[in-house]
Amino acid sequence: MGAGDASSKHGLRATDRAAGGIGATTPEIFAQLYEELRRVAERLLRVHGSDLTLGATTLLHEAYLDLSRRDLRFADRPRFFAYAGRAMRTLIIDYVRQRRALKRGGEFVLTSLSLETGTEAVPPDFEQLARLNDALETLAREDMPLAELVDLKFFCGLSFGEIATLRSVSERTVQREWKKARMLLFDVLRSG
Repeated sequence: MGAGDASSKHGLRATDRAAGGIGATTPEIFAQLYEELRRVAERLLRVHGSDLTLGATTLLHEAYLDLSRRDLRFADRPRFFAYAGRAMRTLIIDYVRQRRALKRGGEFVLTSLSLETGTEAVPPDFEQLARLNDALETLAREDMPLAELVDLKFFCGLSFGEIATLRSVSERTVQREWKKARMLLFDVLRSG
């Protein structure tokens, strides 16, 4: 797949990159990128909430409602994808917390991807997912672009090449940033 193919796959046009941003509102972006966002929602549920009764369409629409209440404008698609991924991740965690509170300790099987390899790893328990979420929030306060990278790679499931295309940087730059983000996350998780 060439660079142009990856760009069109995620709805990023050369004119968007040349303009330095999209400046579109949440409803406009959701309408343009609905199918891609739905795939992100399906992936998030498959990886992080396989036994939840929450569906991808519901998750995506809840994320839309959450984002549209804020009346946000996004400078570019990578920031939008990262923000949408973070919103869906937060909704899954809130949903699990609510269900656990209702069932008083009901068990959920959550799966995850290894931060190091991006492949399926041993399913974490809910506390691990919540700790990862808290660590990502800490990372976002310290270095928002690195936190967005984690959302794009780990939660949205984009490849290094796709992220590089979205960010208009080299794949090697994305890999270096990924390594730095992983180290910072592990430090936060270890100290927390």
